[in-house]
Formats: sequence, structure tokens, C-alpha cells
Amino acid sequence: MTQMTRRTALAAAMAATTALTLPGLALADTPVLRLSSVVSENDIRAEAFAEISEAVKDHFDLQVFNGSTLVKQGGELTSIQRGNLEMGLIAPQKIAEQVPEWSIVTSAYLFSDADHLKATFESDVGAELLQMAEDIGIHVLAPVYFGTRQVNLAPEKEVMTPEDLNGVTLRMPGGEAWQFLGEAIGANPTPLAYAEVYTALQTGAIDGQDNPLPNDYNMKFYEVTSQIVLTGHLVGFDVLAISSKIWEGLSAEQQEALQGAVDTAIDKSTERHLAREAELVQFFKDEGLKVYEPDRTAFRDYAQQKYLASDFAASWPEGMIEKINALSE
Repeated sequence: MTQMTRRTALAAAMAATTALTLPGLALADTPVLRLSSVVSENDIRAEAFAEISEAVKDHFDLQVFNGSTLVKQGGELTSIQRGNLEMGLIAPQKIAEQVPEWSIVTSAYLFSDADHLKATFESDVGAELLQMAEDIGIHVLAPVYFGTRQVNLAPEKEVMTPEDLNGVTLRMPGGEAWQFLGEAIGANPTPLAYAEVYTALQTGAIDGQDNPLPNDYNMKFYEVTSQIVLTGHLVGFDVLAISSKIWEGLSAEQQEALQGAVDTAIDKSTERHLAREAELVQFFKDEGLKVYEPDRTAFRDYAQQKYLASDFAASWPEGMIEKINALSE
């Protein structure tokens, strides 16, 4: 009896220790999911994450950490892979650093709009991409649209073709994929921290930057620029992902609850982004900025030729770009 009691006590102690150390588990076996994102608290996506957390509260304790307060921007993927984070908002450019085939979805003028983006990830092509993500330890719950990137300039020169951006110093995020995107639309890209862009525009250290219109508004770039060229060169999105190990450990009911909440909230977020973009065109015009559409066909042809001749394209699965293009028809 004494021996059995000791064994029972030891087993209980080990079980308690395991419950404390396994990621995503609390003492009462209620899954704790921590979501790390770079977005600010007033971002539309932050509201979507809060809605997801509320919708799954009977199944999970979903804790949202925005503004990179839990994990440094760009570190979400490796944190999930190391078991230090359960969920994250991850830039596809970061995935492409480990899965070169993913660089196809970071290329200019691939997606025509948010619907095309969603259709791609719901297609057979999307299934291929999602499996590649699974192979590096992340389960993608949804692509998260946050706006189409446009060129925002301080100089008043008219830009109608990529050649008009020759010599224009355009701030782009750091990283090879981002810098190449700047080259692919004809500009002279330079990396610069997001928080430093306003001052750089104000002092003339850079000529312009590219971002979706809601970002231009949130960061007040319109105060120090003269025009927005609606190039529409990249449908901006990140992916909301969860650790594959965590996902596989959930019950079918838990998986269904989480996926359902994500689908509902992200669809709503996309619609709000599209509406906001439409509103902001008039806002920027009212602020005195020139807002116009260039020759997008010229930009698209120039960019696609650049990509097809690049090392990036060498990693793209054969026939994938044609399949993606067909989904927009």
C-alpha cells in the first residue's frame, strides 16, 4: 500500500509538471493560445482577433498580444517552431525565407484583388502552399488581407509607367523579397524602419514609400507627401497560423470552433478594409493630395518580366502561376 501510494503521488506530480510545461495547456486542461501580431490596437485586424478570442472563449483562453509586445516583429514564425508561441500573424515573406516556393505569393501583380487571394488559398494551389507550411511546423488558418499597396510620393512628378520611377528613392521594408518588389516596379528601393518613414519623408531623405491606404492614414504620411499613385502592385496579406503540433492536439470540436471563428472574423475584416480603402481615396484628395491611377498594364508587364527572370521564379512550382492566374478569370 505504501509503495502504491508513493507511485501514485509520483505519477500525480509528474502529470502536474507536464501540464505546466506543455505549450497551450493550463492546469485545468483548458488550452491557452497566445497570438502575437505586429498590428496596433486600433487596427481593423486587432478587432478581428478580439472577435475570434470572444467567439472561442468556451473552448480556449485565446490571449492576443498586438503591437509586437510578446514577440518581436518578424520572429513569430521561429517562435512557433521553437514551441515558444502558439499562434502568430506571419508575413508570407518570412515563410518564403524557409520555403522558397512561397515567394510566388509575394510577387507583384500576382493577385488581382482580395477575392482572388482568398480563391487561391481555397484552391488546389492553396492546398499545395498550405502543405508546404505544414512541413515547417505551422498550420495556416487564413490569409489575412490588409489592403493593396500603392506608391506614395513627396515629389510632384507624374508617374504613369515604371520608367517614371527611375531614380526615385522608395522606402521598402527590409529583406530581399521586399527590396526586389521595389525594383520590380521601377524604383530605387531602400530599407528603412517603419517608425522612421514619416521623418524621412519630411526631411527628403527618401522620395516616397509604399503601403495600403489605411496604413498611410494611420501613420499620417499624407501630411508630408503630395501624391498617391494607385499602382496596386501588391495585394497585401499576412497569414494567421497556429503551431501544427498544437493544432493536431486539438479535438475535432476545438478545431471546428477555432476555424469557424477565424473564417467569420477574417471575412468581416476583409470587407472593412475594402470599404476603408474606398473611403480614403476621397479623404486624401480632400487633404490636397493628387490621387490617380497610372498605366497599370505597363507596371504589371514590367514587374512580371522582372520576376520571371529572377532567382525567385526558379523556385516556383511548374505551372503554379498559370493556375493562380486562371483563378481570377
